[in-house]
Amino acid sequence: MTVVRTRYAEVHPGLGDGADPVTTEIIRQGLNAAADQMKQSLIRTAFSPIIYEALDFAVAFYDADMCMLAQAPTLPAFMGTLGFCVREAVEGVGGPAALSPGDVILYNDPYGTGSHPQDAAMVVPIFHEDVLAGYSVIKAHWLDIGGKDPYCTDTIDVHQEGTIFPGVKLYDAGRLVSDVYRMILANSRMPEMVIGDINAMVAGARTGAEALGALVRRHGLGTFRRCVARMYAHGEALVRGWFERLPDGVYQASSVIDSDGVTGRPIPFGVEVVVDGSSVTVDLTGCPDQVGGPVNCPLPSTVAAVRIAVSFLAGAGEQPNEGHFRPLELLTRPGSLFHPLRPAPCFMYGIPSDHAIELIIRALAGAVPGSVPAASGGDINALVWWGNREATGEPWADGAPHPVGQGASRSADGASALMYISESATRFTPAEVWEARNPWRIERLALAEDSGGPGRHRGGLGLDLSFRVLEDQYLTAGLARTALAPWGLEGGLPGRPNRLTVEYPDGRAEEFSLKTRIFLPKGAVVHLRTGSGGGYGPPEERDPEAVRADLREGYITPGHARRHYPHAVGEPGITGPAVRRSPR
Repeated sequence: MTVVRTRYAEVHPGLGDGADPVTTEIIRQGLNAAADQMKQSLIRTAFSPIIYEALDFAVAFYDADMCMLAQAPTLPAFMGTLGFCVREAVEGVGGPAALSPGDVILYNDPYGTGSHPQDAAMVVPIFHEDVLAGYSVIKAHWLDIGGKDPYCTDTIDVHQEGTIFPGVKLYDAGRLVSDVYRMILANSRMPEMVIGDINAMVAGARTGAEALGALVRRHGLGTFRRCVARMYAHGEALVRGWFERLPDGVYQASSVIDSDGVTGRPIPFGVEVVVDGSSVTVDLTGCPDQVGGPVNCPLPSTVAAVRIAVSFLAGAGEQPNEGHFRPLELLTRPGSLFHPLRPAPCFMYGIPSDHAIELIIRALAGAVPGSVPAASGGDINALVWWGNREATGEPWADGAPHPVGQGASRSADGASALMYISESATRFTPAEVWEARNPWRIERLALAEDSGGPGRHRGGLGLDLSFRVLEDQYLTAGLARTALAPWGLEGGLPGRPNRLTVEYPDGRAEEFSLKTRIFLPKGAVVHLRTGSGGGYGPPEERDPEAVRADLREGYITPGHARRHYPHAVGEPGITGPAVRRSPR
């Protein structure tokens, strides 16, 4: 069996020795501020709500060795992939020697970005006195780039998923390459929106390049590099310190993915986490072979899943850099679910990636009892809508992730209706924005009563949403974890899984999970029920006052209280009707 080891070594050992700690912190915070400046530039100039409202993008800086300097609080799912984007984009145009000031490289090959072709990267090299100092990079979701559908759950090879740009210069030494520009226009159903977003990405990446260049000029390239090396060493020490406190051992967890999107067959898989001193190895070599449907997860997004899980547990809330990930090693098997080979489809790569994050955390529950929460709703519940406006015939599209309940912990109830961890920097689009831009009406948007997994601490609640369709249109449903209920821990009970139901005007109702191009006639109602968090600890240990509070808030019904918290039945406020607050 061929095994690929992905690890992060120190590129210049000892470079940071003696670097001034105050200057290092000034540079670290300067990098974070510059990344945020790049983020704000993109938000203010993007055309599509998926970027400026939902924040489905990531921005970051990389040094000349393609190690991550800083990433603004943006999409965590892209955290481990942007380094791959930079490396493959630069190699695609001939390597660092082929770069010039003013270049902008476009790259969206799924096997280098780790995701579908709609997640495209713009890479801008940054020079200081003719020396390559680093890169600014933005990766963002385009509404459409010529796949079989704007969003796909049933592709059988990567070529059905969108037009691929394998590292091409969109700008060459500051000059627009018009042939590439025209190819983009020709391969999108919504060229005006996509070109608007591309121009915003170029502006954002250039804004970041200017900010990073100013930081290097202020301190000098030599000082900058020494302080960055010390910054990486600090991040590494932080994460190693967390793992050093764990007992050495091999920790395992397993689960089942609902379907591959084509055959409907479930996909069981497991993860093994090996803790050895201050190092951790995540072994995914035992996972199934790559499948025929688009739930294969390319290596960059598998790396991202490992990084997210470790940052969640050991990152101490810091904005990460490359140093935080030096203690990690990932083992994968080429040709498998988590290291597929071209041309395997991978449009829904996020399903196995998100599942792996949750399993890594669950596996480490055995190493750090009480420090790991129960399962969340476990999915982003992606919905993508499109069609042609009834009055004008103009094409339109929109899409968004949707919040889920979070798992309870040893010390608290789970949070309700938050984005899944891989999308935790994204925003839930306001109903007013949706209704102003799209032919829907939001008829229900509420926390789902009784949905949180019962326990000593209750799981967070999912959402109930109902969209009434005002014009004929299409919908692609990208739901996972519809069959597997979010698990509880230490005696806590499961939460509810995700669910999507379409109610048609003729009274029919049909459920979907992974389904492309669902036709929605005018008058149909789409009901989305997002998953909740699992409970923590036995329900019979829940404080009766907490049960009363849940009843007052409308989080649970009296029947739910009697069923799961019988020890509280008879307490004041338990047997009577719930008092609910008016919707806000």
